[in-house]
Amino acid sequence: MNPHPFEHEVSFAAPAREQLLAFVDEHRAALGRCLDDVTEDEARRGLVPSRTTLLGLVKHATFVERVWFDEGVRGRSRAEIGIPATPDESFELSPHDTIASVRAGHRRACEDSRAAIARLDLDDVVTGNRRGPLPLRWVLLHVLRELAQHAGHADILREQILASREG
Repeated sequence: MNPHPFEHEVSFAAPAREQLLAFVDEHRAALGRCLDDVTEDEARRGLVPSRTTLLGLVKHATFVERVWFDEGVRGRSRAEIGIPATPDESFELSPHDTIASVRAGHRRACEDSRAAIARLDLDDVVTGNRRGPLPLRWVLLHVLRELAQHAGHADILREQILASREG
């Protein structure tokens, strides 16, 4: 059973924007929780052939926030934002990345994302994404899809890490 019940409860009768943002926030929080009660070494542990680690997933989620909201909504370049050019690079960990620093960066990125869209409606079109103009609704659905996928990856990695403590 999930020890963290749905934190962003929203009414079925709430406007679609409010519902969608609640689900995005729930998946942001779920991904952040993957680092709860793990050591720095465990957070960096590679358990699959790719660069995917718990810490790398949260760092990548920060990249996702910056790409879709800082670049896509605000129209800033990746160089200006200070993020990698490619998604694969966003999983790379530096020796200076810690659970605390990656969490703080993710929290800041989520706050900035919320601010970037605060005055936008779901049908408003944003123009900074490389795909071209997109309605905010599509951006939020894409981000939700990506966060849900990565939260699932994190659940599996975390389960493996916790199981290895018992062995």
